Amino acid sequence: MFQSIAHIGLTVSNLDRSIDFYQNVLNLEYVGEMKMQGNSTDQLFDKTNTHARVAYLKTKDEHSPLIELIQFENMNINQQNANLFQTSISELCLYCEDIDQEYQRLKEKGVEFLSEPQEFDSTKYGFGKSKAVYFKDPDGIILELIQNL
Repeated sequence: MFQSIAHIGLTVSNLDRSIDFYQNVLNLEYVGEMKMQGNSTDQLFDKTNTHARVAYLKTKDEHSPLIELIQFENMNINQQNANLFQTSISELCLYCEDIDQEYQRLKEKGVEFLSEPQEFDSTKYGFGKSKAVYFKDPDGIILELIQNL
């Protein structure tokens, strides 16, 4: 039986740029960084001569999983356009207290959004009311902000 979610990993093209975005634009806390290489790393990723830089960030909620950012340093990464309508992890969703304020703050920092925040009433499904919006990180990875109403 699984205990909890340890982290959510995102492959990025430029780790320094991504750390800056997640730390200084999204205000996540930088936890630390490590390098991965060697036989165990090659076996884990099923590749040879793998060199990866891995950074971890977290929200203020001690129960939330870490966000793991991975940059593979010595290989070309197939960068695709994020698409909510294909099989994959579709987005990383972050709770916020005031979505309209966060939307404005992030827009002023040049963050690209798919729309303005939208309201949803899912009370008939047992989920309550919320307001949500999708946006993109520097690699075009889709992220979501959500506020419970």
